[in-house]
Amino acid sequence: MSDRPPNATRSLPSERSAQAWGDIALNARRAIDWTGDLSAEAFAEDVRTMYAVTRALEIISEAARRLEASEREDRPELPWKDITGAGNVYRHDYDEVSPEILWLTVRRRVPEMLAAAEAALRA
Repeated sequence: MSDRPPNATRSLPSERSAQAWGDIALNARRAIDWTGDLSAEAFAEDVRTMYAVTRALEIISEAARRLEASEREDRPELPWKDITGAGNVYRHDYDEVSPEILWLTVRRRVPEMLAAAEAALRA
């Protein structure tokens, strides 16, 4: 939780954070677009899309690590520990990545990340 009073003015994101928010927004949009109207079953059978989405989520994870801690604290509704840890799973435990979990992540969590990134970029 941030020590900043609720009415305090947020500072502009650093250049590094702005780049990270841009990467989150870009890759969130890509993951959403690439899954389109695919069902979970169709997504699991479409290996190329599954690989592309996994890469987009990996980039989102790494970009989230590059954000200032205060920026993550300003958005406690997002599961930052899960987001930043997911990249390690994609890279090191790739054989345990479930297509269903990827699909659910894009449907349920990625829109929240996109909204946060767009809000940060507008600030």
